[in-house]
Amino acid sequence: MTASTSHIVAPHGGELINLIAQPERISQLKTESKDWPSLDLTARQICDLELLMSGGFSPLEGFMTKADYEGVCHNMKLSSGVLWPMPITLDVKEEFAKTLKPESKIALRDGEGVMLAVLHVEEIWQPDRKAEAQSVFGTTSPVHPGVDYLLNKGNAWYVGGRIEGLQMPSHYDFRTLRLTPAELRAEFARQGWRKVVAFQTRNPMHRAHVELTFRAAKQVEANLLIHPSVGMTKPGDVDYFTRSRCYQLLLAKFPTGTVKLSMLPLAMRMGGPREAIWHALIRKNHGVTHFIVGRDHAGPGNDSNGKPFYGPYDAQELFKKHEAEIGVTMVPFQMMVYLEDQDRYVPEDEVKNGSRVLNISGTELRRRLNEGAEIPSWFTYPEVVQELRRSYPPRHKQGGTIFFTGLSGSGKSTIANVLVTKFLEAGGRPVTLLDGDLVRKHLSSELGFSKEHRDINIRRIGYVASEITKNGGIAICAPIAPYDATRKAVRGMIEPVGGFILVHIATSVETCEQRDRKGLYAKARAGILKEFTGISDPYEEPKDAEVVINTAELSPEEAAQEIILHLEREGFIGVNGHAGA
Repeated sequence: MTASTSHIVAPHGGELINLIAQPERISQLKTESKDWPSLDLTARQICDLELLMSGGFSPLEGFMTKADYEGVCHNMKLSSGVLWPMPITLDVKEEFAKTLKPESKIALRDGEGVMLAVLHVEEIWQPDRKAEAQSVFGTTSPVHPGVDYLLNKGNAWYVGGRIEGLQMPSHYDFRTLRLTPAELRAEFARQGWRKVVAFQTRNPMHRAHVELTFRAAKQVEANLLIHPSVGMTKPGDVDYFTRSRCYQLLLAKFPTGTVKLSMLPLAMRMGGPREAIWHALIRKNHGVTHFIVGRDHAGPGNDSNGKPFYGPYDAQELFKKHEAEIGVTMVPFQMMVYLEDQDRYVPEDEVKNGSRVLNISGTELRRRLNEGAEIPSWFTYPEVVQELRRSYPPRHKQGGTIFFTGLSGSGKSTIANVLVTKFLEAGGRPVTLLDGDLVRKHLSSELGFSKEHRDINIRRIGYVASEITKNGGIAICAPIAPYDATRKAVRGMIEPVGGFILVHIATSVETCEQRDRKGLYAKARAGILKEFTGISDPYEEPKDAEVVINTAELSPEEAAQEIILHLEREGFIGVNGHAGA
């Protein structure tokens, strides 16, 4: 450690790891890499690699081998005996794992194929991921996002070994805020900051958070580091671009020269108590002496029975138990609530009986943004509201997808066309029709009608619709979409970026066959058309449709009106009927 940073807290394990190789070695590795297998890393693996290479995960020098992994899962200890609560593993597909042996080298690449690092393979094994979930997260429920990733999104084999870094992942945003552990330590030394309290967040900060962090810094007489996670957070969270603009607006609310904002490329696991310890160790590596642990720190919310996965102060209790080994002082905080009669925020445990307490939950805030309702100034600052409204306009200004499903000849295309003209008449948002036949002609002309090809076709429609929705337009999709799992996958693509309304045209196969405008049912009955939905191929009726319409009972115009009424009720159409009012 350089003399100028000698008064800064020592990194975890005593030494700040830096895995980036020297220039001559990098040239050598690049030359040799042409003979090695390559692995394109996922977004989460890139976050982990970045923090390994920068020393954010000191004392780790690579992805964990089996002994370290098992020690961490069972008793939060590396094989060296050093405290570490979270497995940092490289998961790969079985067929890739089978091509490796100890002593293999793997070129680790980003999504564009740029080589970031070399993994010197030491061990390849198939872990018991259910046991890992139970040890690390205390549950195997897929409602927990960390468990869901581990069991349903991750791969079944792990590769452990030492890392040699070639270059850090590229970031083109907020460059001045992306400080590595070494850079942040140098900055603290330059400014003479000896005591630094860090605040971890994955949400926008409001008045309660500003009050909480200000009090925490004052209480321990330390400077404040606002250190938001900007890697992967919980699905459905506010995107980090919007959050970071909000954080920048709030710096002026603190006394000059006492606060710093830096971004952490961390892929959160939402692991509650263990995650709190992990967060503190990462901050210690960045030169932090104190760490705020709030109510339900890094908790993922409720399980399928509506019960929280972790108790509100479980993280504080586990942290306290290991505080000496962590080497960071915990600053515990209760939830901050607003006292209306005193116009100030206080910790929950300081509220006197009979005081009127106000609070707005994340769910309530989202509702107010969706409906364009007032967000009071006691809750957050006007400039933060303005920033949130820019990124999260009310529903009648958001994009949306109206996704029809139903048998051939049920009337989907006709109603979809009526709906398009209704939206165009109202004006305000661009409207795109993605009709089954048109998509088959322009996007999916090479596909047949096997289950696999139908899936690909619907996913393509979903992708295009999600892009239209994300950019504030209305996508009206009218495929048959016979399979429930594929429709759910499309919903999953679109709901994070705007509205999704599933419309089931529940017209019976008998009615559709009587109409048989295109003569398709006759051909299917005669065996000329194979794999025909409703005759020789199944149609899975949706149980999750927002609107159900039987065209045997309604005209196309009446059916379109039913959908419009639903959209009005849900706030997707403005009060005066304008699509973008």
